[in-house]
Amino acid sequence: MNPLKWAMVAPFYKLMVGEDRKSQVNLILKTIGLPLSGLVIFLLLWQGAASHINTSLGQFPGPVQTYEQFEALQAEAKAEGVKEQAFYERQEARNARKLEKNPDAEVKIRDYIGPPTFFDQIGRSLVTVMSGFILASIIAIPIGIIIGLSANAYAAVNPLIQIFKPVSPLAWLPLVTMVVSALYVTDDPAFDKAFLNSMFTVLLCCLWPTIINTAAGVATVTQDLKNVSQVLRLSWWTHVRKIVLPCSIPMMFTGLRISLGIAWMVLIAAEMLAQNPGLGKFVWDEFQNGSSDSLGRIMVAVITIGIVGFFLDRGMLMLQKAVSWDKSVTLR
Repeated sequence: MNPLKWAMVAPFYKLMVGEDRKSQVNLILKTIGLPLSGLVIFLLLWQGAASHINTSLGQFPGPVQTYEQFEALQAEAKAEGVKEQAFYERQEARNARKLEKNPDAEVKIRDYIGPPTFFDQIGRSLVTVMSGFILASIIAIPIGIIIGLSANAYAAVNPLIQIFKPVSPLAWLPLVTMVVSALYVTDDPAFDKAFLNSMFTVLLCCLWPTIINTAAGVATVTQDLKNVSQVLRLSWWTHVRKIVLPCSIPMMFTGLRISLGIAWMVLIAAEMLAQNPGLGKFVWDEFQNGSSDSLGRIMVAVITIGIVGFFLDRGMLMLQKAVSWDKSVTLR
């Protein structure tokens, strides 16, 4: 059984067989009861506060109204899926009739260009944030290792890090947009410019925490391990792979988790500011729409953003546990 699933089931099993019942009850209350209590209290406070807030668009949505809007978004996505399927079926039938009359006829399948659903926007934001994050990690980790190993390299790069680290990634967005528009000129683009604008903005915000924490992790390699590497006459690459990386993984993943969390927040803001497709644009469009359902839909998006961010962080922790020699990493 999966260790995580067993950890959840074990207290109930031990309670049933009568093994240290008091400890098992306390463990169940701590791991399940307290989180559920916190959630219930939050929902009650949310409902109580929402019932006393009236806006220009109506009463602020509580948990029930928010869930109703989530169901409405699901229904809209399902209806849009039916339209898309019917669109392709009509094309196939039309092309079949055309080929029946003329087997050599050239047929085309056009893409469905209906409005993106809420769940399409989630997928778009996830693809964008992970693309920017992965590219940034590919750049930042080697830089962090190099400057962590070399005091001279650190002295050369550190001023640039200190200058650009405090810059808000949104300040880069206009420059990124201008550069992409100037350089990405093609008649058959593989990626749309809105995607590239958001992705490179995410990339710029992911670099600095990963570089800094990777360099700090490399610096934690003890002199004893360095001496062992010298005695064994390990090559530079072997030294990095066998000594440096295992020691620096905890700090490196700290930087990666910080980078991914910042990237997710920045992406939503960038999509709102630049009107690039994604969850940020969904929130802005609903705000501009001004219908009685808009507040509820914005709350659905807000909760979704938080849940997605939570699972992204859990994913990074699970990845750290998988690649780290220290298997005691906890999902906190």
